Amino acid sequence: MIDTEQLKTCVRNGIDFVKKQRGVVDAEIFASWNEHITVRLNYTSDIPCNGVQEPKSTQVSGIGLLAVFKTGKETKVGFGSSSNTITPQGITEAFDKAKRNKIYDPDFYSLPEPVGKSVLENYHDPAVMEIRDEAIVDLGWRGLKGAITEYNQKQFNKSIIIGGDITIRKERMAIASTKGMNDWDESTVLTANITSMIEMEKVKGTGWNTSTHISCFSPEEAGRESAESAIRTRGGDRISSGTYDVIFGKQPVTDLFANIVIPALSLSSINTSDTPFLGKLGQKISSELLTVYDDGAIKGAIGSKKISCEGIPTGRTDLIHNGFLVGFLANNYLSKKWNNKIASFVPRNGFRFEKGGRNPAIQPRICPTNIVIEGKEEVSVQSLLSKINDGIY
Repeated sequence: MIDTEQLKTCVRNGIDFVKKQRGVVDAEIFASWNEHITVRLNYTSDIPCNGVQEPKSTQVSGIGLLAVFKTGKETKVGFGSSSNTITPQGITEAFDKAKRNKIYDPDFYSLPEPVGKSVLENYHDPAVMEIRDEAIVDLGWRGLKGAITEYNQKQFNKSIIIGGDITIRKERMAIASTKGMNDWDESTVLTANITSMIEMEKVKGTGWNTSTHISCFSPEEAGRESAESAIRTRGGDRISSGTYDVIFGKQPVTDLFANIVIPALSLSSINTSDTPFLGKLGQKISSELLTVYDDGAIKGAIGSKKISCEGIPTGRTDLIHNGFLVGFLANNYLSKKWNNKIASFVPRNGFRFEKGGRNPAIQPRICPTNIVIEGKEEVSVQSLLSKINDGIY
């Protein structure tokens, strides 16, 4: 495990080194350490099984270095990285790669600069950072117990299959630049995703639970929910062809927004003209009942971060307000490219999310954090259902 002080020292010393190199105008150094732990459930009621498999973990660490070079009258930008090391040799390796890879980029304006103060401080869980193997395995058994207990209480104990994962993600990062950027972050995430089946009934259900702190994490709730969902699904009827009013539950809403709507509300989609919202900023694009925003500084939410991978404090970015398109997710590069006299975009969403953490081997991309979808009038599910005579939930 690499601690945060090592990462902070690495990037600060790295900037001192790069500033002395010939031809360097500006530089930014990012260093991170991530651990991703998975406990897999594998339970079958009718066949001997282990129930919970042993934990498996992967660690990713390293350095990412972006440098701006002056070559004659031309400015060039280069990026290089070094994996599994945060040593001075790693800095040198990353810098040499950045120097070899430098190109002229007419859309590059400047590196990010410090902006404001972070809202979140000390929001991660030290207990997760130091969690032991025994406690990790116990989380798996708790998730499995939640599902089995629910099945037994409802008199189901045959033909049961339970699978899924309990995952733990630990992240540490630090960033420094010649523009005055000098910050760090630590975060922890726990998730349970459990699917269970009643094989003889040909039904299955799913359950989830998430938290940033182990004291609030409930894998047994995910197991119980998966069993409840499977039991409720028994005796389903095939729906006849036709036109129906539809009410979407949490999972389809999540799928629709995560895979279709939110990617289209990113400057990266604007940059490639791959969005139905091109040229519609300020226009009405949906029902006036709908408001959507991204907020990476919600305390206790699993997408929250103190700062982005560019060192910018996280916060709220309004996307749709009362049906009107009011903003786009942005990173530093595209924010400066697309800012104009009419509109500006705060670059709160430049992240290096990949391989279960903040990957230093890639440059910041535009990634959402916590997406909040609100209706103008809050109503219960039962109230929604009562408005439909013949439809689908």
